[in-house]
Amino acid sequence: MKTVGIHEAKTNLSSLMREVEAGAEVLVTRGGRPVAKLVPVVEVDGGPREVRGRGLFKHVRSSEVDLPGDEELYGRMFGILPSGEAG
Repeated sequence: MKTVGIHEAKTNLSSLMREVEAGAEVLVTRGGRPVAKLVPVVEVDGGPREVRGRGLFKHVRSSEVDLPGDEELYGRMFGILPSGEAG
């Protein structure tokens, strides 16, 4: 992976973008410390199955996460507390 300082990245941005479009990755540093990474955009054609197959998102069952019920969720959204709770 190519590494460039911020000044060099600013000066040569068009050239760096061409490299990234061709598949390269570029690490941008400030004072020797990484601050950004330029990577090619992954275009996804197709539906959720193809996206999931590429590892871009993971299907999670509702039993795997603790989600609030509808009443609690609406209460949070609209600032309405269940009876008996003080705000």
